[in-house]
Amino acid sequence: MTWTEMQPLLHDACLDTLFMVWWSTLYAVLGGLPLGLLLVLTDRGALLQNVVVNKVLGAVLNLGRSLPFIILIVWLIPFSRAVVGTSIGPSAAVVALAVGAVPFFARLVESSVREVDHGLVEAVQSMGGGTWTIVFKVLLPQALPSLIAGLTTTVITLIGYSAMAGAVGGGGLGNLAITYGYMRHETGLMNITIVLLIVIVTAVQLLGDLVVRRLAGRGGRQAAPVGLRRLLPAQRTPATVPAPRAAAEAEATTAGKAA
Repeated sequence: MTWTEMQPLLHDACLDTLFMVWWSTLYAVLGGLPLGLLLVLTDRGALLQNVVVNKVLGAVLNLGRSLPFIILIVWLIPFSRAVVGTSIGPSAAVVALAVGAVPFFARLVESSVREVDHGLVEAVQSMGGGTWTIVFKVLLPQALPSLIAGLTTTVITLIGYSAMAGAVGGGGLGNLAITYGYMRHETGLMNITIVLLIVIVTAVQLLGDLVVRRLAGRGGRQAAPVGLRRLLPAQRTPATVPAPRAAAEAEATTAGKAA
C-alpha cells in the first residue's frame, strides 16, 4: 500500500479516535467528578455522612472497574444499539468508553479530594461555610492540580480503550491496525498507526504535565484558595506597635518623674 492510499485511511481513523476520546472524556468528567465527590462527602465523619450510599456507590464503581474493557464493550452492545441505534462505529464505542471511564475517573477524583488538608475544611466550617461553599471554595480548588493529573491519566487510558474498541468494529486507529495491519498484512500501515498512537499519548501527557506545573506554580496546595481567603475575616493590626526597648525606656522615665 502506497502513502497516497494510506493518507485518507489514517486521516479518517485519527478523526474517529479523537472523536471517541473527546466525547468519552467529557462524559467521564460529567459523571465521574460528582460521583467521586459524593464518595468523599458521604464517608464516615464527612459533611454528608451516609454509610449506605457510600458503600453502595463504592461497590458499583468497583464493579465497573473490575470488568476488562474488551469484555465490557461486548457486554454493552445491546445497550449501545438502544442508545445510538447501532452497535458498530465510533458513536457506539463512545457509549462503552464512557461507561468504562466514569468509575475509573471517579476513583481518581476521590483520591485527589481526600488529599486536601482537612484544616482548610474545618476553617470554613468554623466561619459558617456550608457544603457547597466547602466543595467549590476549598476541595475543588485545592485538588485541581491532582484532578488535572488524573484527567490526563484518564484520557491516555481512553486512547488505549479506543484502540481496543477497534477490535469489535469501533473504528479509529485500532480498527485500522487490525483490519489492514493484521488481517491484510500491511506492516507499514501498522507501524504508522503505532507511531500515531505514541504521538497522541505523548502530546496528551506533555500537555497535562504543563497544566499541572502551571497550577502548582501558583501555590498549589501550599496557599489557601482565593475563595477561602475572601471568606477569612480581615486581620487588623495597630498602625504603630511600640518596640520592647522603647516601652521599657518610657516606663523608666515615668517612674523617675514619680520619684
